Amino acid sequence: MAKDNNFLRGAAILGIAGVIVKILGAIYRIPLSNIIKSEGMGYYQTAYPFYNLLLTLSTAGFPVAIAKLVSEKRAIGDHRSAHKVFKVALLGLSLGGILTSLFVLIGGKTIVKYIGNTNAYYALIALVPALLVVPIMSAFRGFFQGRKTMVPTALSQIVEQLFRVVAGLGLTVLLLKLGYDIPMAAGGASFGGSAGGIAGALIMMYIYIKNRTSITTEVKQSTIHKEYPVSKIVRDLLAIAIPITIGSAIAPIMDTIDASLVLRRLQSIGYSEKIANDLYGQLKGFAQTLINLPQVFSVAIAMSMVPSISDAYIRNNKYEIKELISSGVRITLLIGLPCAFGLFVLSTPIIELLYYKNPAETIRSTGELLAYLSFGVIFLTLVQSLTAMLQGLGKPFIPVRNLALGAIVKVILTYTLTAIPAINIRGAAISTVAAYTIAAILDFICVMKITKVKVNYINIIFKPLISAVGMAIVARLGYTILLDIVSDRLATLAGVCIGALTYVILLIITGTITEEDLNIIPKGDKLASKLNKYRIFK
Repeated sequence: MAKDNNFLRGAAILGIAGVIVKILGAIYRIPLSNIIKSEGMGYYQTAYPFYNLLLTLSTAGFPVAIAKLVSEKRAIGDHRSAHKVFKVALLGLSLGGILTSLFVLIGGKTIVKYIGNTNAYYALIALVPALLVVPIMSAFRGFFQGRKTMVPTALSQIVEQLFRVVAGLGLTVLLLKLGYDIPMAAGGASFGGSAGGIAGALIMMYIYIKNRTSITTEVKQSTIHKEYPVSKIVRDLLAIAIPITIGSAIAPIMDTIDASLVLRRLQSIGYSEKIANDLYGQLKGFAQTLINLPQVFSVAIAMSMVPSISDAYIRNNKYEIKELISSGVRITLLIGLPCAFGLFVLSTPIIELLYYKNPAETIRSTGELLAYLSFGVIFLTLVQSLTAMLQGLGKPFIPVRNLALGAIVKVILTYTLTAIPAINIRGAAISTVAAYTIAAILDFICVMKITKVKVNYINIIFKPLISAVGMAIVARLGYTILLDIVSDRLATLAGVCIGALTYVILLIITGTITEEDLNIIPKGDKLASKLNKYRIFK
């Protein structure tokens, strides 16, 4: 179980960093949403999917590919080749960053015109510096992940988000005070992403330079060294990165389709460009922001899982692979299920708590969207973890195929449902949930078939489900009872806290969470020791 714990510790480190990043993101997005409202968030969210798509095409598969190759070379003692992989990838990603940033710089106006939201120009062009530096940062992150050192990635994520918050919010407020309009202010908000990317890249470079002596010593003391030509490294990187990039690109492609298709379909049934933009801002800027929160943990699990499974796979350790997969699925569901049920039962109260400066109709409409999207959390987090498993097993094309099938369904449903007046923007939310449900089910079937893992459905699915349902019922009851005693927002906060506490208690009562689970988190061993005094664990 030592390897299993190493993987989970890595996931825990990245998960904790992710929580900090999301808290900073909330500090950023919530006041930003209240400052520039749904109109400004519409411009902001129109730019980001296209930016994410380009960033995915230039970087997505490479950190995973670097981590996988570095991990495999280190597993056999060939540290020299492991470092060479990093250097080749760094050069390639730097060139990719230059090309994508120039593409947006030159073609920005044409891009937003094609999407159908010309006022999003400033929000898009402000992201050009990020397109240049984030690929460089990704190369360093992949190298350290391949060494199974997750702290550098975690630290760079926190620094990146901190600078994004400070620069983005500061510039947005400054531009509005100087009398600039909402589209320009949305551009200021977008520039936060560039400021964060620059800061994150600099911190990764600093960490690498600080560790350069130990890295060089490791390379010199490499016990095995077989010549690894640059051409072979490029082929191996591309063989891993291309399918992963295609798979990773599907999600931003889906978002880019939404940005164009949803806006156009809403206008086709009589909505003006401004109202369509407002509705899109509610979906992407408000509701989907909350759906992305649980991804902090599933992404952390995925990032830690790829090198761990690759290591076990290269050593043909089938038992270790099965343990990693079982742990990955279980931890993912322990996170995804309560988040989904919690967001469903408290959807509108949570929107009202966070986006209170928006009109009542906007809050009500966004609450409905969040309720529709909430169950997508379960399948979205599963897709991310299962994709990492298949990548680590050397089957990167399988999740690409499965997510592509989901994306096709999404396009069809979005095109059809969004143009029905009674459904309108809710059609985009429904189609998103359908897409990830299909992909998650297909991925799960494939992982089980390839590894022949026998899943304990009672421990992995049934017990977390019972705990999540119980939590949701108690949270909603608590909120409803307190609503007559305290203010709406205080009742919401109390309902969330009551739900979280109830979930932890139910996990312990049902035996879903174990002493071993607590031991993998910082200071968890001390907590487990205290709980054991009361014979809490079964």
